Amino acid sequence: MNAVVTDEEEIQRETSIHEKLLGIARRSVEAAVRGSPMPDFAVTDPELCHRHGAFVTIKRHGALRGCIGRFVSDIPLYQLVKEVAVSAATEDPRFRYEHLSEAELGEIDIEVSVISSLKKISNPLNFQLGRHGIYIKRGDNIGCLLPQVAHEKGWSKEEFLSYCCLGKAGLGPNAWKEADTEVYVFTAGIVSEHN
Repeated sequence: MNAVVTDEEEIQRETSIHEKLLGIARRSVEAAVRGSPMPDFAVTDPELCHRHGAFVTIKRHGALRGCIGRFVSDIPLYQLVKEVAVSAATEDPRFRYEHLSEAELGEIDIEVSVISSLKKISNPLNFQLGRHGIYIKRGDNIGCLLPQVAHEKGWSKEEFLSYCCLGKAGLGPNAWKEADTEVYVFTAGIVSEHN
C-alpha cells in the first residue's frame, strides 16, 4: 500500500531540504571565515545525497561578495555545497584582496543554486531568460552565468550572452554569434536566505 503525500507534506519536505542546504552553506562559511573547525553534517535525506552541480552565492546588502560552484560533482550534494560555500567565502578570485571577513557574517545573505545538466543549443537565443543560465565555451575559454543574473541586472538575451562572453569567458562580446562558440543552457533550483 502506497502512502498518499499531500501538497502540504510535499511543501514541508521541500522547505526542510532548502533549510538544510542553506544551513550547511551558512555554517560552513562561518567556520571558514572564523578559522573554526569545519562542521560535520549527518545527512540522510536522499535528495541531499544525489550528485548534482551547485553554486553558492554570497551577497552583502545586495552586493556580490563571492560566488563559486561546479557543474558536475562526484560527491553528494550536501558535501559539494559545503565545499563551494567555503570557496565562495575565501577563494573567489574577484575578491582576492578582500575575502569575506568575520565582521560581515551578520550582514550576508547566502543563496544555493542546484544545477541541472548542461544542454547544448544550436540557436544561442533559444532559451528562456530568467529560467535558463548559460554556459559558453570556445576552445579553452569558458564562462557561465546563473539564471537569476539576467533578472537581477535587467538584461536582454543578447546582453546576457554578450556579458557571459566578455566578462566571464574572456571572449569578444559577440562571440556567442560565431560558429565555433558552443552555447549551453541549464536550469537551477535556487534557495536563498533573503526572500
